[in-house]
Amino acid sequence: MVTRLPRSADLARFCQKLNRVKTLEDDMMETSFNRCLTTVDLALLGIGAMVGSGLYVLTGTVAKETAGPAIVVSFIIAGIASLLAALCYAEFGAHVPKTGSAYMFTYVSVGEIWAFLIGWNVILEYMIGGAAVARAWSGYLDAIFDHRIKNFTETHVGSWHIPFLAHYPDFLAFGILLVATAFISFGARVSSWLNHVFSAISMGVILFILIMGFVLARPQNWGAAEGGFAPYGVSGIMAGSATCFYAFVGFDVIATCSEEARNPQRAIPRAIAISLSLATGAYILVSMVLTLMVPWHSLNPDSALADAFYQRGYSWAGFIVAAGSICAMNTVLLSNLFSLPRIVYAMAEDGLFFKVFSRVHPRTQVPVVAIVVFGVLMSLLALSLDLEALVQFLSIGTLLAYTFVAASVIILRFQRVKTEEASNASTRSEASAPASTESIGATEPKEYESFSDKLHLVGKEKSKSRREGGQMKAFFEPYLGFLADFDPGEVVTVAVIILMVSAICLSSILVFGQNQLHLPTWSFALLVLLFSLAFVFSVVLISVHQQQQSTQTFQLPLVPLTPALSIFINVYLMLKLNYMTWIRFSVWLLVGEFGDRVHTDTPKSEEKNREKSYGLDCNSPHPQSAVVSCYS
Repeated sequence: MVTRLPRSADLARFCQKLNRVKTLEDDMMETSFNRCLTTVDLALLGIGAMVGSGLYVLTGTVAKETAGPAIVVSFIIAGIASLLAALCYAEFGAHVPKTGSAYMFTYVSVGEIWAFLIGWNVILEYMIGGAAVARAWSGYLDAIFDHRIKNFTETHVGSWHIPFLAHYPDFLAFGILLVATAFISFGARVSSWLNHVFSAISMGVILFILIMGFVLARPQNWGAAEGGFAPYGVSGIMAGSATCFYAFVGFDVIATCSEEARNPQRAIPRAIAISLSLATGAYILVSMVLTLMVPWHSLNPDSALADAFYQRGYSWAGFIVAAGSICAMNTVLLSNLFSLPRIVYAMAEDGLFFKVFSRVHPRTQVPVVAIVVFGVLMSLLALSLDLEALVQFLSIGTLLAYTFVAASVIILRFQRVKTEEASNASTRSEASAPASTESIGATEPKEYESFSDKLHLVGKEKSKSRREGGQMKAFFEPYLGFLADFDPGEVVTVAVIILMVSAICLSSILVFGQNQLHLPTWSFALLVLLFSLAFVFSVVLISVHQQQQSTQTFQLPLVPLTPALSIFINVYLMLKLNYMTWIRFSVWLLVGEFGDRVHTDTPKSEEKNREKSYGLDCNSPHPQSAVVSCYS
């Protein structure tokens, strides 16, 4: 069998997919969804996604094994790092009020194939995340009843001893996911109302934990007799902050709901700010009272909060904490099942996934096919698979999405606004240029004698000096004039690539330099210095160009510094993950790319129609200039 070599047409199509970006509609508020969600609805969805089982499990694990009472500082650092990524989502969610979250943001700025890979990984993230939370919910409820459900299942159904399969079929997790899928399919309003109920109970339990915790607090538990405030030192605090960072994963559900928000330009940034602030405050205060109630080394990592009340003699409070944890897990389940079908819908609507998933029910105004199919798939995962080895997929998929969204903010902020009127205006000005030159040469120069004439001249000079997005700032032209010859946005795109490469290299040296690579101290310091300088150089190079300014919607402050720091933090955390996670991640990417090639092997006429719908001229040397920017 002879293997066909790739033809030049195949390579050309692949290159077009790298750069092909999606054109946004003129009226981005038009949608087939129901715009019914308010700022409060969105904020509670974000809180429900972030304040889940992590509050009841992660706090005890990090406090006992990584940071001690200094987990408070770890959560503060993690909250600040999460804020950088959240602000990037807030800007995009306000400017691009379309469902799809990181997938959509990548599609309108970076390119089609990158958007598909992001969407493909986000789908896996939500499926594994929802199934894992369902199994945790089932295990927590089973523990309350002294594991009677597990014992009954193993006795009457049997147990499995097969790799990658669970020890026993978890029918309870399977059932709760099917019930949640049914509620989600009733529409956004019903889902939001159900989330309100569980979030209210969860926040009430958190308030109870804080009041009782401060009443039972013993300051001596932070004293030297118990090991001090930071028994693991600065390294423990930083390691704890890396783990605590994942507790804030979930605010992207707010950006996913952009197409169902009543006023996304205001609601999305406000909801992200409110939810992240409340979640950070809850994590900090709960970890504080937890380590003040009992010594940090006596905590039970599996059920730290409930066990802390048991140790102090308040066993009845443990049942309240258990009820709160179950409600918190319910909100996480709802947020996963709410977001996943909308990502699938966005990809199907763009032709990158099966078209059947883009169908919206006329009455409930939700993608009911995507909800039912992926809800059942998530239920089957929870029923049969051993998810412990796959849970780290959540981290790498989320961090990759955060990285691309931060890079997309920089690219779109420094991209030229190209509209038909601007093109027509430039054409008219070029056509009239020779005639105006002749008329100037034929007559005497006009003398501006009146005050109004002088004001008119000043206004003309100001409009001439006004720069487009992506152009070199006038102040830097005398020093960096050689960069002014490039098209607007080209230098910024190259600088973003340098920024990404330098962030990867710098993070690799910091993570692997001394332990795995065994670099001498002088070479380690030299490489850190060189890649740090390259990182700073790329940020400065981007900063000397003009940004697009918008006063109508929220804009991320301190661009490009803020998204650049977010990119570095995300890359650093990705490289801290286990190598097996990277192998599984690579396999999943190859599967996704193969599926994309099979699915998008469309006739040429269909491909042309798709390019036309995206407003793309494939013969253009700069395909990204086809984007109609949402900042205009």
